[in-house]
Amino acid sequence: MDSFTDTEVGGWEARAERYSGRVRTFITETDPGALAVVALSMGSLLLAFAGFLSASPLAAVPFGVFVLSTGYGWVRHQALIARAVTFAMTTVTLVTLGLIIAFIFVESAAAFRYESVTVFGVSVPGLGMFVQTRWDAVSDPVRYSLVPMIHGTAMVTAIATLVAAPLGVAAALFISEIAPPAVREAVKPGIEVLAGIPSIVYGFIGFTIINPWAGEEFALNGGSTYLFVGIVVGLMALPTVVSVAEDALTSVPDSMKDGSLALGATEWQSMTSITLPAAFSGVSAAVLLGVGRAIGETMAATVMLAGVQKIPEPITNVFYGYETLTSLIAANYGNASGTQESALFAAGVVLFVTVLSLSVASQYIEARMRQRLGGERT
Repeated sequence: MDSFTDTEVGGWEARAERYSGRVRTFITETDPGALAVVALSMGSLLLAFAGFLSASPLAAVPFGVFVLSTGYGWVRHQALIARAVTFAMTTVTLVTLGLIIAFIFVESAAAFRYESVTVFGVSVPGLGMFVQTRWDAVSDPVRYSLVPMIHGTAMVTAIATLVAAPLGVAAALFISEIAPPAVREAVKPGIEVLAGIPSIVYGFIGFTIINPWAGEEFALNGGSTYLFVGIVVGLMALPTVVSVAEDALTSVPDSMKDGSLALGATEWQSMTSITLPAAFSGVSAAVLLGVGRAIGETMAATVMLAGVQKIPEPITNVFYGYETLTSLIAANYGNASGTQESALFAAGVVLFVTVLSLSVASQYIEARMRQRLGGERT
């Protein structure tokens, strides 16, 4: 164990020495004037970012210095200032994302403390949100359970995935492998245009057309159903799945397909045995992007659902629809305060963790497929 630790420490020391050597070489080989411009540009950007976070009215001053110094550096030392600015923008993006995540978790802390449950003498923060089903911010006892909304989100996401995944992958296969070039050139832009339609338009169509029809045909009060919300959200996610999956399928080299056909395989066998496995990481990413949109869909669910925090009976009943995590936040954030507002942030934490898990799963699937296609041992 000690030798392993020593080896690990030695590896880190070697890396640090290597990086420090690169920095020293860069400094000695770069023109001092260019270094001064980069230092001024990056320093002023850092001060402007700090002023922005602290809501200082003086933040405009260092930002102005950043703009002027970067403009001068772009004229005199374009390559160096371009590297510095792109690195700075990437860093600012990552820091901003980290601050947003930290803010969400900090704001949700009060709700997690309020819904603490003692288990075997140990207080578990937030457990009450997941072991009981009552959400009521007005009547005693006040409770903030997320179980009904998690159930609604899962129902809508499952139905949307069943709509978007098979239809999207099938459409992508048709566009990339079967359709003539003229059809492909006409269909692909149309699908991308559908992806740009605002979600409120889909929600409005669902509210004005689908909900009344469902209420009349199935004798439902108001027509609010997880089934039709899931179908609408699935149709919203469909263009994303088709576009990303088609790009992945198109990127498969023609030599792999031609080799399969030369060995006597049919076009369908080549698509299912060669094209799909080779592009599986991209296709799975397309499906997960669609699932992520279904999980995070707000306006269509808010407009079409009843907005009641309860679980349908039986639990698998898709012909009633009440609330999702996103519609809960959209419908209540304007009037919420105190612990209730913190509970809405807790719903955001659940959404964040869910989407993060999907992203990690996507990366894992991609890594496994690379190992399999590359012949590497697992």
